[in-house]
Amino acid sequence: MRSFEEEVLLSPLAVVPAVDANTGVAGIGSSPNFSGWLSNCRGLWYNLALIVPSALFVAFLASQARKSLTKLSYGRSYIMISYYGLLWAVSLFNLTWCVLQYWQCTPGRELSWNLLTLLTTSGLLFLEISLVAFLLQGNQASGLEALTRTFAISGVIVAVDVFLKSLYVFGFGVPLFIDNGTAANRVKWGLWAIHKLLLTAVYGIIVFMHHSKWKERLPARPMFYKYIVYMFLLNAAALFACGLLGNGGGFSFWLYNLSIICYHSFYPPLLYITFLADFFQEEDLNLENAYYSEMKDAGFFDADWD
Repeated sequence: MRSFEEEVLLSPLAVVPAVDANTGVAGIGSSPNFSGWLSNCRGLWYNLALIVPSALFVAFLASQARKSLTKLSYGRSYIMISYYGLLWAVSLFNLTWCVLQYWQCTPGRELSWNLLTLLTTSGLLFLEISLVAFLLQGNQASGLEALTRTFAISGVIVAVDVFLKSLYVFGFGVPLFIDNGTAANRVKWGLWAIHKLLLTAVYGIIVFMHHSKWKERLPARPMFYKYIVYMFLLNAAALFACGLLGNGGGFSFWLYNLSIICYHSFYPPLLYITFLADFFQEEDLNLENAYYSEMKDAGFFDADWD
């Protein structure tokens, strides 16, 4: 029987791109086969695990677009309109990022891949931070003032994050966004470990608040708590993987790739379910109640009382 380590190394999630000896760029072979882009670089199952859920969610947004826009115009909530628009933009960038995975294994595409990854991850991080900032405002989180305050805080944090990542990627040449098969890059994984540590600490504090006397400061919605727990566990797993990746190892790559799939494939739908789904359902109920009132005023239900 195979050992656990052998099983992990044979898993699709443990695939590490090979490195071209001449260019130093991750890839499979000396020249990319664009006809087989789906199976190149990270492997077929890894790419499908990213692309299929992301494409299905964008298709879902498209199928609900007309109804959602009608409800947003009817509700006139600046917060929901802003988050819905941001979710659309980030989801499209995220789907593009998932489809173009082979760029990181293609010589000459390093700059394009780094820019695309920087834009995509920054958009996801903005949504992530803004939702937490909105959450921590509790009952005061309503209206245009709360939206402006939330976006200002999120914008500053994301701007600092983008500056630091750009500095390390384009200034110091640290391959933050390219996973290759070279020796362990302690600087790269150390930076990612710090990034995940900060996020894990924030979500951990909110989980602690939920079980403390400060619980009343948080929204009284179970879905918010489930969202925080999910993000805490995901970032904790990614933090553990980054800590191990400094020394290499099949299991650490497997765990890190799994965290990437869970984040890019399921975070946009999770945000929609947590923050937007209830709004659209409430609008449905309000609309049904309005229709019922109009029909009652018109006498449609008078026969029920006879």
